[in-house]
Amino acid sequence: MIKNRTIFTGDNLPILRGMADESVDLIYLDPPFNSNRNYEAPIGSAAAGASFKDAWTFEDRDDAWWGQIAEDRPELHTVIDTVGKVGGKGAQAYSIYMTVRLLEMHRVLKDTGSIYLHCDQTMSHSLKLAMDAIFGRTNFRNEIIWHYGKMSNTSRNYPQNHDTILFYSKTDGYTFTPIKGGESEYRNRYEKHLVGNQVLYGSVKHSQDKLILGRVKKVKQGLGRDLRDDDVLFDFDEEFKTQSNVMYIPIIKGNSKERTGYPTQKPLELLRRIVKASSNKGDMILDPFCGCATACVAAEDEKREWAGIDISELAFNIVRERLHKSREDGGIGSLFANEVINRKDIPRDRGVVRSKDIKHTLYGQQEGICKGCLVHFSFRNLEEDHIVPVSKGGSEDDSNKQLLCGACNRKKGPNDMPCLIAQLRREGLR
Repeated sequence: MIKNRTIFTGDNLPILRGMADESVDLIYLDPPFNSNRNYEAPIGSAAAGASFKDAWTFEDRDDAWWGQIAEDRPELHTVIDTVGKVGGKGAQAYSIYMTVRLLEMHRVLKDTGSIYLHCDQTMSHSLKLAMDAIFGRTNFRNEIIWHYGKMSNTSRNYPQNHDTILFYSKTDGYTFTPIKGGESEYRNRYEKHLVGNQVLYGSVKHSQDKLILGRVKKVKQGLGRDLRDDDVLFDFDEEFKTQSNVMYIPIIKGNSKERTGYPTQKPLELLRRIVKASSNKGDMILDPFCGCATACVAAEDEKREWAGIDISELAFNIVRERLHKSREDGGIGSLFANEVINRKDIPRDRGVVRSKDIKHTLYGQQEGICKGCLVHFSFRNLEEDHIVPVSKGGSEDDSNKQLLCGACNRKKGPNDMPCLIAQLRREGLR
């Protein structure tokens, strides 16, 4: 099992593959959004050197995985194919990248677990279709709106003031603890915007005659900011006491102690709410795109165990620095900052089941047919092979074994099976 306070450095796909089945209680991921932007942390910040290109093109499409999805999960292939036809090859490449990783996340999540996928308007609808196919449409729990409130004016549209977080469980028996009392922040925020304006059920008596989309019964009088249209519509009530799927938490300002300089850093309070709502003390939290490790810090503060994965080695340094500082903000992380583990290997936590003579068993199961070229061979001409190479997270389990003819086995080499199939198709051998 993965040890608490572990940061893995590397591609999250082989690392996820090596993790044990049903070993995680809660997954939060803030992956690339396909936003067609380049991100870079400022020099001098804790995250200096962190940068990534969030743009996908036809060249980014993984044909090997595309073929494997078509063979194993035709419903997902249909979804991604439609995304490509509507959104272009870049959107299709992004969807393939995300889908193969989401399939592994589904495997490592416990039956009582939940997953929160953070995205924006760019790909949220496509991602929801993929999540419906992987986790099941009936396991979709909610669309959470993170309202960060830039309140920027635009001349031809509503301001873009929110991200979307897709909340799914693995089964109906998922963990959830309602959080009460946080909704007053929405009221407080909008009262500040309404100060100096007499508002009654959506109408504004003011020289600028702007409309607040929402229902407010009490408004303090005095000086205040002008009202502005927004892309998050609220229905306020004086007795607003239940938990909302809209979380108003401002973006992290440049002078905040919390800020690391990481290009897409999310507020700690946002992650604390998710951790508290969908896990219990001692549960294992996983962030497979951990970046500056906000989910890991939130899990530490809420007395959960945690693990993160990031392609950059900066994640390990940033999380240690943040845990050292967390006590200043009321957290407990500084007690354990030196216990954070950095791993660059692939875990080998999946259970291993081996037969005495797996080759004879596979020969019978495959009826003597090579899994690559699909040609029949005698027993002596077929060779045992790992479907997913051990070097890429594959296990020694019988379920990861197959028989290939000598030519296909050499052609496959250290690559995944989808790579072999794609190559054979290009050569007209399959």
